[in-house]
Amino acid sequence: MPAPTSAPRTLYDKVFDDHVVHSGEGDTLLYIDRHLVHEVTSPQAFEGLRNAGRKVRRPDCTLVTVDHNIPTASRKNFKDVASFIVEADSRSQVSALEHNVKEFGLTYFGMSDKRQGIVHIIGPEQGFTLPGTTVCCGDSHTSTHGAFGALAFGIGTSEVEHILATQTLPQAKSKNMRVTVEGKVAEGVTSKDIVLHIIGVIGTAGGTGCVIEFAGSAIRELSMESRMSICNMSIEGGARAGMIAPDEITFKYLKGRPLSPREGEEWDSAEAYWRSLKSDPGAKYDIEVEIKAEDIIPTLTWGTSPQDVVPINGVVPSPEDFPEAQRKNVIRSLEYMGLTSGTPMEEVKIDKAFFGSCTNGRIEDMRSAARVILAAEKNGGPTKVAEGVYAMIVPGSGLVKQQAEAEGLDVIFKKAGFDWREAGCSMCLGMNPDQLKPGERCASTSNRNFEGRQGAGGRTHLMSPAMVAAAALTGRFTDVRKFMGNYIGEDGGLKITDYSDYLTPVEAPARPAEPTEQTPEGQTPVKAAAAASAGLPKFNVVKGIAAPMWEANIDTDKIIPKQFLKTLLRTGLGAALFWTIRYDVRTNEPLPDFVLNKDPWNKSSLLVCTGPNFGCGSSREHAPWALNDFGIRCIMAPSFGDIFKTNCFKNGMLPLELPQADLEALYEDASAGLEIAVDLENEQVVRPNGKPPIPFKVDAFRRHCLINGLDDIGLTLEHRDEIEKFENKRTSVWPWLDGVGYAKKGQKIIAVPVKKSISKTDW
Repeated sequence: MPAPTSAPRTLYDKVFDDHVVHSGEGDTLLYIDRHLVHEVTSPQAFEGLRNAGRKVRRPDCTLVTVDHNIPTASRKNFKDVASFIVEADSRSQVSALEHNVKEFGLTYFGMSDKRQGIVHIIGPEQGFTLPGTTVCCGDSHTSTHGAFGALAFGIGTSEVEHILATQTLPQAKSKNMRVTVEGKVAEGVTSKDIVLHIIGVIGTAGGTGCVIEFAGSAIRELSMESRMSICNMSIEGGARAGMIAPDEITFKYLKGRPLSPREGEEWDSAEAYWRSLKSDPGAKYDIEVEIKAEDIIPTLTWGTSPQDVVPINGVVPSPEDFPEAQRKNVIRSLEYMGLTSGTPMEEVKIDKAFFGSCTNGRIEDMRSAARVILAAEKNGGPTKVAEGVYAMIVPGSGLVKQQAEAEGLDVIFKKAGFDWREAGCSMCLGMNPDQLKPGERCASTSNRNFEGRQGAGGRTHLMSPAMVAAAALTGRFTDVRKFMGNYIGEDGGLKITDYSDYLTPVEAPARPAEPTEQTPEGQTPVKAAAAASAGLPKFNVVKGIAAPMWEANIDTDKIIPKQFLKTLLRTGLGAALFWTIRYDVRTNEPLPDFVLNKDPWNKSSLLVCTGPNFGCGSSREHAPWALNDFGIRCIMAPSFGDIFKTNCFKNGMLPLELPQADLEALYEDASAGLEIAVDLENEQVVRPNGKPPIPFKVDAFRRHCLINGLDDIGLTLEHRDEIEKFENKRTSVWPWLDGVGYAKKGQKIIAVPVKKSISKTDW
């Protein structure tokens, strides 16, 4: 039921408009159709609900799994989490999630369930992700689901709690950006090459403040799995979300999945609505980028940011190839990566090859890598993993693993020397036992190449599954086009099976024995974790020492590395702030030259950064928690990652964007160890020694909330009646969005596959 308007609208405009619950002072309140939850960003959210006496508003619209922390070793002898997960903090988070899903009555794919997998793979796999929906998850790669024409974006823990409690989220409207890729890509070029090329063109801040719509003939030709890989990495281009208009390819993919609309009238109504989800002729975009498909060749990264890309036939760049303002960052990246300018990329040797992640852990990715191995057998190339290289393949879900084994892909991989693993996030972020050692170089299908992302001191190069397979066999980065030779366009004679053979109905979970509101307050040992739910500390004037920093693209992995995310609390993270650059990764001793280890900056309450895009990267709210716990309540920078900026506001902190000249002046004050005051009431930064203050402007509603320490959930619940009214309209207009087990007017809906009957499978 599109909002009445005569102006042409983009795909993003249409989906946004169809989810407005309330529009007034502050951000627009959007209804969230689908909420994916995992173990890392949810413990504090559930504890917040528990301590506030709140229940999950829409369990039917919530799907839960474990993925980040779990080992990917064989589960042949799996009995339970307590005995299987050795690392204590990881075990605690997974155990906490298992307790929470039972207490709050949520659908859960646990470690003994073959449907378990990475959140952004199981959502589409089950038909939980649908066109025209809003999708959120406490993981920044939620934009994956935008491939279906959904508005999907990552959130922090406070927003996880907000959705669990209200099924809504306050959101500012983003700008519209369109990236059009026209033409036909060459053989050997994949969706991963396309998106890496795009990020290389626009940069990691190119999409900041925008929702990117990917369009053009090259995009329309892609399969759904390839489209998901494109949208998955929208966040690496700085975007809030990425979207692709749904079409016949989308509808074919969804039909028959357990949580898709049921065949008949419901499916027909859904498809009719989905067909309206395309940008109108004449719709206006704030930013347009046009790319020729023929310009794209197999691509990989060389540095420590996803924008650091180079074609496989290129060389390691020189700092002189970049504008002067970027050279310090380039020098640091080259030093960290252990690369010498001018070295051909095809001469760079690897130590490990990682195949998996929410970007490239699907069945088509598995087939792509298998074809490389089969081509090598035919053209006389190496058919075994190179000596000295460890190569691992991690399916994105238990169902992907089951299908790959049914097609014989595991046999191909194991014969070639690859380690065949269980489903999980694995080495993509190294929160589990799968990690790089310091100095190890990895060819990876994952999505981020930040310092220490796959393990402290590890060196990550992003590329496609086919390129990773070729590198694993040769021991160095390899042009897959040359490697496969005349067999590059062949299907390899692989056995192809249908996804419907592996799906089973999703049953409604048992409801809690007692309503959550009756849970005795304070019964858990982490009551302090929910403190933020009951109000925030007021931000009026913050005065103190400011820590000076200059780097661009300081990502959330650098602010708080993955090993410190395994906590059930929001506090105690200050000591881990900037761990990889504050401490020696081998000895854990403080580095004396790092600013926060020196007096007086070790007592900083402010931070001044002259580099743009501060806080880019993941949705982990642990980054502002760590800054806050250290004592830093205001960060001043030219620009911020969108999710980080939101997470700061959610924690009573001020992310303050200032002009470059003003930041340079404040950087000098901070470097001199002088006190600075941020006066939010009067909207000015007070400089030392009588220097003129620097004025600034903050959104009036944000300012009001910070000054008064207001709680977002409490403010939202003032709109209960509007939320219920929207839900009634939603059931009437889009009935297929009411999920499994949702009771409405005495009816109980249980979704089942519609394509064909499912044979019984021994789980």
